[in-house]
Amino acid sequence: MNPARAIALKLASVALFVAMSALIKATRVHVPPGEAVFFRSFFAIPVIVVWLVWQRQLSVGLRTRNPLGHFWRGLVGSTAMCLMFAGLGLLPLPEVTAIGYAAPILVVVFAAMFLGERVRLFRLAAVGLGLTGVLIVLSPRLSAFGSGEMDPREALGAVVVLAGATCAALAQVFVRKLVQSEHTAAIVFWFSVTASVLSLLTLPFGWVVPGPGEAAMLVAAGLLGGLAQICLTSAYRYAQAAMVAPFDYASMLFALAIGYFVFSEVPTPTMLGGAALVIAAGVLIIWRERQLGIERGKARPGMTPQG
Repeated sequence: MNPARAIALKLASVALFVAMSALIKATRVHVPPGEAVFFRSFFAIPVIVVWLVWQRQLSVGLRTRNPLGHFWRGLVGSTAMCLMFAGLGLLPLPEVTAIGYAAPILVVVFAAMFLGERVRLFRLAAVGLGLTGVLIVLSPRLSAFGSGEMDPREALGAVVVLAGATCAALAQVFVRKLVQSEHTAAIVFWFSVTASVLSLLTLPFGWVVPGPGEAAMLVAAGLLGGLAQICLTSAYRYAQAAMVAPFDYASMLFALAIGYFVFSEVPTPTMLGGAALVIAAGVLIIWRERQLGIERGKARPGMTPQG
């Protein structure tokens, strides 16, 4: 246990993921989202392989007992990535980040629906709070679209990003099932491989030959994504998830800074207020998960914690 190292690795992963998104956003004028998914996934593989070799886990990372589970996780996860990348071309970076916070909120709902997890009043209230925050973030886009006062591309972007967050939540449900039989190294490795292959299916939909600058940014996005995944995975080796997970929300600070200084994007009070509600709900859910974990650890055989 080394909480300081865990938090440093988590913050590094968050910063790298936001930088990766900024690079993808910078190429979205010319490069379609499916092609961006390929670069993001394919160029992450060498970084992950080097890490697995260094950790002496390459054989573990290549071994799988559930290839079909990896396929479904890869399909849903790459769809989420494609939708989020499409949204980056339509909305400001901080707004995409805020709507993306819906994913961990929706995981609670989907885990109850598909995994049979018991969800009681506290977490239901937190989910309601988080979804209210998401609606607040979305409201200016959707209401302006209905009145004809705003570019419909921005309303489309809001819907696309929300769909991406929904798919990301579903992908996390698949991960929860995979961890029952698969090593973390295998889940990380096979997702990048599966997403790389599946992204090739978008070739007929207008891939382009990127210019030198765009190609460099796309390759860098893949390398940063792989490095971010390694930092994220490593962070949870040094501290409990409940301690590390809340630092996910530092991504809003990074997104605000990059959005303002790189893309000249100024956040609205409505977006910031909605994001604050979503972040509060996420932290409450993380806190409750920690409490339930403590209760499960104390529970005697045959006893069920009141979650």
